[in-house]
Amino acid sequence: MDIKHTAELFGSGFELAGIIVLVFGSILAFGRYVVTLIRFRDGPAAFRGLRLYVGRSIVLGLELLIAADIIRSVAIEPTFASVGVLGLIVLIRTFLSWSLEVEINGEWPWQRSRFHKSEFPDKNEL
Repeated sequence: MDIKHTAELFGSGFELAGIIVLVFGSILAFGRYVVTLIRFRDGPAAFRGLRLYVGRSIVLGLELLIAADIIRSVAIEPTFASVGVLGLIVLIRTFLSWSLEVEINGEWPWQRSRFHKSEFPDKNEL
């Protein structure tokens, strides 16, 4: 077994993991939505939870698919064209991940430290 074959297997494994996370994460989010809707009869809260959990599964799935693209482009076909395509794919997927994080959290990343000071340890505590 050579390095290219091993890298191809790892790339395929990361792609499969990304697809599994997307599919099962969405299914679990919809199941949770139905349970919340039936148990608490609160449609808006159930919908917010659905958006949150579907968004999280999409972000995690995108991260795994980015890892698969990096493995395939750098380890298998390290040409300028494949690295350029990889750069565009990573740029697009990173933008999607970032915008989903903003949508999920409801705040810009630079606002996080200002609004959640109690979540971050004090410098003196480190």
